[in-house]
Amino acid sequence: MESIQDKKHEEEEEIVAEPVSPTGQYINSSALSLSIIAILELEIPFDESLTFPFLQDLLLRLNPRFSSVMVTDDHGVKQWKRVEVKLKDHVKIPSFPMDVSKERYDMYLDDYLSEIANAELPKEQPLWELHIFKYPTSNATGTIIFKLHHALGDGFYLMGILFSCCNSVDNPSNPIMLPSLRSRSKPSDHDITYNIRKLVKRFRFMLLDTASVFAWTCRKCSIVEDDKTPIRSGNEGVEFRPMAISTINFSLDHIKQIKNKLAVTVNDVITGIVLYGTRLYMQNVSSEDSGMTKSSAAILVNTRAFNNYQTIEKMASSAKSLPGNQFAFIHVSTPKTTDVELADPLEFIHKAKKRIQKQRSSLALHLTGKLLKIITKLRGPEATAQYIHGTIRKSSFGISNMIGPIEHIAFANHPCKGMYFMPVGVPYSLNITVLSYMGNVRVALGTEKGFINHPVLINCLEKAFDRTFAAALATS
Repeated sequence: MESIQDKKHEEEEEIVAEPVSPTGQYINSSALSLSIIAILELEIPFDESLTFPFLQDLLLRLNPRFSSVMVTDDHGVKQWKRVEVKLKDHVKIPSFPMDVSKERYDMYLDDYLSEIANAELPKEQPLWELHIFKYPTSNATGTIIFKLHHALGDGFYLMGILFSCCNSVDNPSNPIMLPSLRSRSKPSDHDITYNIRKLVKRFRFMLLDTASVFAWTCRKCSIVEDDKTPIRSGNEGVEFRPMAISTINFSLDHIKQIKNKLAVTVNDVITGIVLYGTRLYMQNVSSEDSGMTKSSAAILVNTRAFNNYQTIEKMASSAKSLPGNQFAFIHVSTPKTTDVELADPLEFIHKAKKRIQKQRSSLALHLTGKLLKIITKLRGPEATAQYIHGTIRKSSFGISNMIGPIEHIAFANHPCKGMYFMPVGVPYSLNITVLSYMGNVRVALGTEKGFINHPVLINCLEKAFDRTFAAALATS
């Protein structure tokens, strides 16, 4: 006879059990397994005694997926199943020699991050890990590393969860503030006729853009592939090769100055600088690169309908209303130039803005989602995962960005000096992420070891930023 506790446990499983979303199945398959590594740089050593109480009392309560595994039921449908979490299996504390230089610990951390990136999360337990690197580096006194499987949710969702574990250093009782999103003003009555004509015109362009963008996307998915370049090795299984993760800081105020001068968005500025910097790198490290090689970036965009949230609580609430993975890829070609040293850096921003706007204003992303559902219905989620994998690897590199706190925050009462993140398991030789925090923009580079010279790439991105900033200030 079943005990009352057994029955209660079964009832709890029924409450939390939910089907895995189609995207969750695609990115946790034999063809594709994507995770996110989130790194928090602490100003003081982490108190290890707080680890288990913190995880049990806060992280596991934020979402049942942190206490669930992905299983296949009797009907072949993948479900999230609630299980007992053995926290000791999820917490990793590596051991390294004591009393060596910070530069040496930098190397240990780099190698450890590469090891984490290549390691597969055990499927028999909830798909997350916490790593505590307790040694001082050039950037931090201690480092907290989360590895979270993308099937748990997209970057927006997962970062909302992690930020919910933090508090403001200066005002612990107040909500953590985020940069405000630009809101659109409502049209006045005398503008209604004009706006109707504008809307009709925009609708015609939307139909044309949808047709051209969707056709190009289908070609990109099937036959169009970027050239092999100094940032794209084209190696099979590149996602399983050792990865080096390095970072660079830019001033958010300087980026906003460029934005205001050019009447674009912060994302346009960052994308343009990255495209310019990677083109500089290609021509700097290869005498054979003419600047006319075919290269493109797959930019990850969030497909949620954003509210003008300004706090972590509102961000987390927005993510909770649409959990899981709500994202799509926009492919943006790197502008070609015979001599990148003489090129106008502002052109890279203007062209990035134009191409991103064209794709975002069309219905191509929606149609691509419908296409994936058709493939899944006809051939199953594994075939769809293979299709997505093939599409991603035809691009040269990926770009994803996240909005972060304005103010100084603490993780489990440990002040954070800096933070960044990196998707892993993605079939690129180069992956670039962007995260804002306390007036800085942290750009992280995930590069294929032995193929990309990341110090030279960092130098090229710094040069691209400096030239872009100077060119923007020089505009009238």
